[in-house]
Amino acid sequence: MKCIIRDMKQEEYALLGDFLYEAIYIPNGVAPPPRSVISLPKLQEYIVDFGARKHDRALAAELDGNIIGAVWARLMDDYGHIDDDTPSLAMSVYEEYRGMGIGTALLNEMLKALKAQGCSMVSLSVQKENYAVKMYLAAGFCIESENEEEYIMAAYL
Repeated sequence: MKCIIRDMKQEEYALLGDFLYEAIYIPNGVAPPPRSVISLPKLQEYIVDFGARKHDRALAAELDGNIIGAVWARLMDDYGHIDDDTPSLAMSVYEEYRGMGIGTALLNEMLKALKAQGCSMVSLSVQKENYAVKMYLAAGFCIESENEEEYIMAAYL
């Protein structure tokens, strides 16, 4: 399996809604929310007018001509917000491709890209039960704060 990590093209930004939905952590035994959940204002913040804001950056994982994963970052007041100068990150990989290192490859490439853009830090929010916590820690993220359900994590670039 040869997966390519590349910049997402502007005409592909519409796919970010699908990946936003895929990024929603659903614990075992819990029914997934309806797809319409991504139309909530707090979630729209991740994708509305993507490409128009400072630090908007998206990478795609492509396999056999199909995009199977994405990671994107932007300055926004989201769940992982730390300050107005730190972009927040979101990412997901389609379920059938998880556990193959694609998320790690996407994350590592995004961290390099943000550093090259001049960013000194990136943040994210992740549910404590999400297996991705281990990936973020391994990539150099640290826990900045937490509440009952989630961590706010940051990587210093």
